[in-house]
Amino acid sequence: MDFINGGIVALYLLAMLAFGWWGKSRTHSNTDYLVAGRRLGPMLYTGTMAAVVLGGASTVGGVGLGYRYGISGMWLVVAIGVGVSALSLFFAPKIQRLKIFTVSQMLTLRYGSEPATNTSGIVMLAYTLMLCATSTGAYATIFVVLYDWERWLAILVGGGIVLIYSSIGGMWSITLADQVQFFIKTVGVFFLMLPFVLGAGGGWGEMRGRLEASFFQWDGIGVQTIITYFVVYGLGLLIGQDIWQRVFTARSDKVARWGGLSAGIYCVLYGAAGAIIGMGARVALPGIAAEAEANPDAVYAEVAIQILPVAVGGFVLAAAVAAMMSTASGALIAAATVARTDVAPFVASWFGRNLAIDDSKDPEDDVRTNRWWVFGLGVIIMGLAIVVDDVVAALTIAYGILVGGLLIAILGGLAWRRGNGLGAAWSMAAGTAVTLGTMIVLEIRSDVAFGGVYANEPIYFGLLASAVVYIVVSLASGRTESRVLENWDRRVAGLGTEEGVAARGKR
Repeated sequence: MDFINGGIVALYLLAMLAFGWWGKSRTHSNTDYLVAGRRLGPMLYTGTMAAVVLGGASTVGGVGLGYRYGISGMWLVVAIGVGVSALSLFFAPKIQRLKIFTVSQMLTLRYGSEPATNTSGIVMLAYTLMLCATSTGAYATIFVVLYDWERWLAILVGGGIVLIYSSIGGMWSITLADQVQFFIKTVGVFFLMLPFVLGAGGGWGEMRGRLEASFFQWDGIGVQTIITYFVVYGLGLLIGQDIWQRVFTARSDKVARWGGLSAGIYCVLYGAAGAIIGMGARVALPGIAAEAEANPDAVYAEVAIQILPVAVGGFVLAAAVAAMMSTASGALIAAATVARTDVAPFVASWFGRNLAIDDSKDPEDDVRTNRWWVFGLGVIIMGLAIVVDDVVAALTIAYGILVGGLLIAILGGLAWRRGNGLGAAWSMAAGTAVTLGTMIVLEIRSDVAFGGVYANEPIYFGLLASAVVYIVVSLASGRTESRVLENWDRRVAGLGTEEGVAARGKR
């Protein structure tokens, strides 16, 4: 049984390498490598956006939450879906028209060349590195179970495959791989796991009779937990480099808006399906309740092994690997993009060097340079996943700083014209300091307080401080220079680049 399931997962991994080589043939410039040439239509865009946001926490974790809490276990994935939908409806069209590569570039365009905006790249790099390391460690656990490997070997093999197909063709390879991953996850969750587990649980009527009433209540998981999901995941998705980089791949602002909204709706349905699968497993596999309490992620694998037929179970396990790899590959190229575009030039400027991307270079040389950045960071990430046990704590800290420190300055720049660079700089400083400071205080007092770095309060306090400082400093200081706003307006209208000028000439 394990041999067949392991063989199916191995075939999937080989297919990912093949898509890496296929994507290489479509990659000829910096834009091709980093944002798939900005040419994705509705189907490709929806698939790649859904793939990158629905990782292991949504797939494996969602089923585990359904097993423990019932239908309210869907809220984590629903929060992700709402975040993607809000980004797509309110901000994605504007972001897509900017024709940039990173979040920090947006801050520089909107506020002018403020040194403080460059520091956002360092925070974003830390966030994407930890996100990729966490995903790498997660799918490695499946290889440990399937192939009886040591954890370090599982990380090297799995991480190496992601590294190879991501570095070879960049975003084109990742996009093509994402389509396969999106298909596998859709079939595995909706058309295999859901009907099989519902059947094993006796159907909805039997489940209602055998499960406690709390399993069918929308707030069974707890209102505070639901709020946390929306604050951490919903708001985090609005400004994450890995998500914005997918927005940059859209062919048009309409694709960014409606394709992203489709991905958001898909996420909500995905979350509901995962929770229902968990509920069915609770009835069909009551004997794993103790294991699920200690490790909710184990429920997914138990369903694949104990309830599903052998080959079907292998396909479903491949779906879990696909979910984690899509997040890992997206975070890897996001980290490399931020490192090369924002962080390296910023750090080099301290020593009087200029490492800014030169658009006059041979495009093929630029692609090769990007490959080395992806490769180098991929090696670092595999090392992190191997040697750092508590990457979740590091990811939590990065997420806290990302939301508590950067959210107001980024969304304020997109939505409030009166906001200025000084307000953004002090807002980021205040939000980051308050978020980190509250984490430290709660960690020191974790025996009597709220749980250290994992508490919700640091983000709440950081957001409040960041918002107050942004508004007060912006109103108390001068307006953004007119030339900066004029250039911003041209970029937002899609007329500040070669593409925009060409489009204007055709009108």
